[in-house]
Amino acid sequence: MSHHPCFQTEIDFALPKGFLDAGGALHRHGTMRLATAADEILPLRDPRVQQNPAYLPIIVLARVVVRLGDLPDVDTRIIEGLFAADFDHLQRLYERINAGEDDSTSAASEIASAQVPRSPNADRFDGEDASPWRARSVGEA
Repeated sequence: MSHHPCFQTEIDFALPKGFLDAGGALHRHGTMRLATAADEILPLRDPRVQQNPAYLPIIVLARVVVRLGDLPDVDTRIIEGLFAADFDHLQRLYERINAGEDDSTSAASEIASAQVPRSPNADRFDGEDASPWRARSVGEA
């Protein structure tokens, strides 16, 4: 886990189910880093996102998940292979740790709580889509 003197830049997580690799090994524990502007902007140019905007979170997660179990690399193929519960878990974790909070104490509390096992529906949003990476066109603000 990486720390900056002012805030945490990486967060360890445990997937609810885990990723099963081709050899049958289960990978549940990993690390996600804070996203940069490029992590959210550059994937919008990817032809896979332009053809199917729902592919955006796959690419974003592949960029920010820096470790998953003993896998040598985390790429879009790995993210595509996650169980739906694990994919949802990572999306919610991404949203929590990358929220634009001014209060670093509150953000640190959110990050700490992200490590606690949660029910699958714990952070469902009601109403409008609150995801920072909801599908949008390149020119949309």
